[in-house]
Amino acid sequence: MFQARPRIFARLTLTAAALACASGAWAYSEAPALARAVQEKKLDPVERRLPQKPEVVQPVQKIGVYGGVLRTAMRANNDQNSITRIVSGQGLVRWRMDFNGVLPNVAERWELNADGSEYTFHLRRGMRWSDGSPFTADDVLFAMNDLIFNKQFFGAAPSQYVVQDTPAEVTRLDDATVRFRFAGPNLGFLDQLATPLGQHPVMYPKAYCSQFHPKYNPKVGELLAREKAKDWGALMRMKCGDIEVPTRWGNADKPTLDAWIIKEPYNGSATRVVLERNPYFWQVDSAGQQLPYLDRVQLQVISEAETIILAAINGQLDYQHRHIFGIQNRPVLADNAAKGKYKVMALPGTGANSVGLWLNQTTKNDKLRRLMRNKDFRIALSLASDRKEVNDIVYLSQGMPWQIGPLKQSRWYNEKLGTQYLAHDLKQANALLDKVGLAKRDGDGFRLYPEGGRVSLGAIVSIAQTNQMQSLELLRKQWAKAGIELVIQGSERSLFYDRANTNDYDISVDIVPGGMDITMNPRAVVAIHPSESRMGLPWARWYLSGGKQGEEPPASMKERMKLFEQWQSAATPAQADELFRRILTLAADEFEVIGLVRSPNDTAIRAQRLQNVFEQMLISWTYPNPAPALPQQWFFSR
Repeated sequence: MFQARPRIFARLTLTAAALACASGAWAYSEAPALARAVQEKKLDPVERRLPQKPEVVQPVQKIGVYGGVLRTAMRANNDQNSITRIVSGQGLVRWRMDFNGVLPNVAERWELNADGSEYTFHLRRGMRWSDGSPFTADDVLFAMNDLIFNKQFFGAAPSQYVVQDTPAEVTRLDDATVRFRFAGPNLGFLDQLATPLGQHPVMYPKAYCSQFHPKYNPKVGELLAREKAKDWGALMRMKCGDIEVPTRWGNADKPTLDAWIIKEPYNGSATRVVLERNPYFWQVDSAGQQLPYLDRVQLQVISEAETIILAAINGQLDYQHRHIFGIQNRPVLADNAAKGKYKVMALPGTGANSVGLWLNQTTKNDKLRRLMRNKDFRIALSLASDRKEVNDIVYLSQGMPWQIGPLKQSRWYNEKLGTQYLAHDLKQANALLDKVGLAKRDGDGFRLYPEGGRVSLGAIVSIAQTNQMQSLELLRKQWAKAGIELVIQGSERSLFYDRANTNDYDISVDIVPGGMDITMNPRAVVAIHPSESRMGLPWARWYLSGGKQGEEPPASMKERMKLFEQWQSAATPAQADELFRRILTLAADEFEVIGLVRSPNDTAIRAQRLQNVFEQMLISWTYPNPAPALPQQWFFSR
């Protein structure tokens, strides 16, 4: 998704310096509680707490007012990402609201060298952690060189920081400038930095976290004994966290760059989590008011999803998407909206399809394998599928018939990959099945192989995915009309993955990613994921092992794998774009994965008084809503 075209949100931010030049002297203001603390000499004046050039954020709707507590809910066990999605997002860069490219964030600008292998980030001079200590290039170097690239902390560095099996060389050019140099081109790096998994460089304040590192604290053994940690890496995660662990939100002493900071931590006994305004937060609105507007964020810890829905209905939550998003919850939430004084929102997802049929062209059934590799057979299965019936019954007519291509609003939209063979045409399906040699049928009307035996396809699916299970029940009856037997093999999630990883399936039913983030989730168009590219996992293993394991794929897939490698090392964005579009074209020509229905928009609610909520924010972990839509500019109307 790099080199995204500017769209409606391309001018969301300005520098304070630019505004000052346009309007004369620039004056900042702050929340009343912070102003009182300044008067009482407990806090520095706001202009000394902000960086030299704070980011100036243009509001989604209007300039806000200070005050209020945002009430939301999370689950009791390992639901730490509920906090991450609302509070965090303060990476070096962040997504545009429309998800088509990145914007400056903690880094006010950057440069990329000619071959795409070197990024120079310019941090905001004078920026501070939430405890008032300076944030500088030294913090980034500590995070990367002392933690992320340290095998005692990370066994292997996350892939976004590695090219050609070599971790990036991260160097300090001055207090506010840091350089990432890779062994080769890494044009997708900015996109990765905009995701939650790219927040490592700005997560670990050196002044605080270095006390848990033996390089900086020779007495760290005493801390290990006191905290009963097995090693310094475990102690570091306990005190300074990691991206997707509960301890990230479990230590109120750790400084942060986030808009709100932990006051009541998330731990095993917590009944709520409370975060309060960061007095050193580095963004302001276009009137010079320091963000965030809201005083606090309060997450009620609730065990059952049904209880979260009840809390929403009773008007006890000001914003909620997580745990209430299912289409089945929309009617009851809509019926109670007036009573609960909230508005029901419909938030679009980034996936391509909610019911993907990953036809296994490497199935252990030799007779079926030959059919699966016949494009006419795959087309016939698609034409035998009545997507309208699935959408009407399972998705209450709120979804959309679709294959697996990027969506129309994506810059990667490929019409053929998204819309081919969507029509329900039983006559043509039967003709194609006859053509591929399946004209004979048994006494029950099911088709037979030329050498004998019923054509029967087993579909593995997780029983937790109720929409997929219901869709398969309808599909089983639809395909029977074309003489194809579909056997539904529902199981618990662990067995579902075991079957997939051992190649023990004919069809794997799962979501298809890539509606808006295809370059980050290309596994449905090129078999490069060892457990998720289920059109042919042995193909993926062949690719990942350099041909030493797995099974050699057909020519088209090998061509896509070659293009994928060239795309990863492309020297310019234009070259990269051309290569990836060729991958999409080849995938469309082969038609390996069948999509049924793109899922309806997710259900969410917001209090009627809650303003500046971007109502078209996308739903994804890559775009960890609502953080990229800037909750720091949400406010309550008076």
